[in-house]
Amino acid sequence: MSYTIDFTKLTQFVNLELAAKQVVEGFITGIHKSPMHGFSVEFAEHRQYNTGEPTKHIDWKLYAKTDKLFTKRFEEETNLRCQLVIDNSSSMYFPIRNTYSLATPNKIFWSVYAAAALIQILKGQRDAVGLSLFSDTLELHTRARGSEAHQKMIYRELEKVIQPIDKEVKKNSMVTDTLHKIADQIHRRSMVVIFSDMFESQTNTDELMLALQHLRHNKHEVILFHTYDKKLEFDFAYENRLYKFLDMETGEELKLHSNHIRDYYKTAIFEYFQELKIKCGQYQIDMIPVDINKHLDQVLLPFLLKRN
Repeated sequence: MSYTIDFTKLTQFVNLELAAKQVVEGFITGIHKSPMHGFSVEFAEHRQYNTGEPTKHIDWKLYAKTDKLFTKRFEEETNLRCQLVIDNSSSMYFPIRNTYSLATPNKIFWSVYAAAALIQILKGQRDAVGLSLFSDTLELHTRARGSEAHQKMIYRELEKVIQPIDKEVKKNSMVTDTLHKIADQIHRRSMVVIFSDMFESQTNTDELMLALQHLRHNKHEVILFHTYDKKLEFDFAYENRLYKFLDMETGEELKLHSNHIRDYYKTAIFEYFQELKIKCGQYQIDMIPVDINKHLDQVLLPFLLKRN
């Protein structure tokens, strides 16, 4: 799959909506050039007219061109309601760098651009989208709507997230509590798309699963994009020397030699997320690992397949 844009130019100083549009256009071009025959990602402005429906919304100009009957699609005819949920806790700001781009992102930067690209797809298919941001509290929750004004408001909120922040501010992740709150506030069946590193020190996988199961119990489709830096957080690819490791959410510090803890750390992190993945499968929740050092197609393609 090929891309037509330079990802290194997409930084926190670029208009997010415009950048997301470029990402999606490049992705769609790549799909059309790929061997995925029969996979449709056309962005329809109309839908086919069904016999017996009122004729007042038929697009007669389009009929004159195609000799086929189509009706104009309106906001209330939305096919899908999607709630984007982004973990905005301090651990999502790893790794810390002076500047960010999609070539050198941290987890929150990558997640925001992935969410922005999904909004472009939802917009093109006349779907409704809402946004939830959380850390130790539910920072923002908007209902899913399909209007252009609402989508632009969401882009503005996402742009705020990737602005330079005070690194001294510590925001814990309360995934469990927040997902319960979000489940209580989504009143219509939706697709819930979650971006999180799923690091929460004060809970266990059973409690996390209860929160995710709450969403499933309410008949929502759930996609969990487990966002991580594979090189640093899974492979533990640090040099053979002493490091000072800092918990970004609590501020706790440990001085350790990387070689002394590498094997133990890699085993522990693998077992934790493997257990979470198995339990997600049991509850029909799509848990998809996404490495922030790779392209956004890790999110776009599974989302389109799920939506279709």
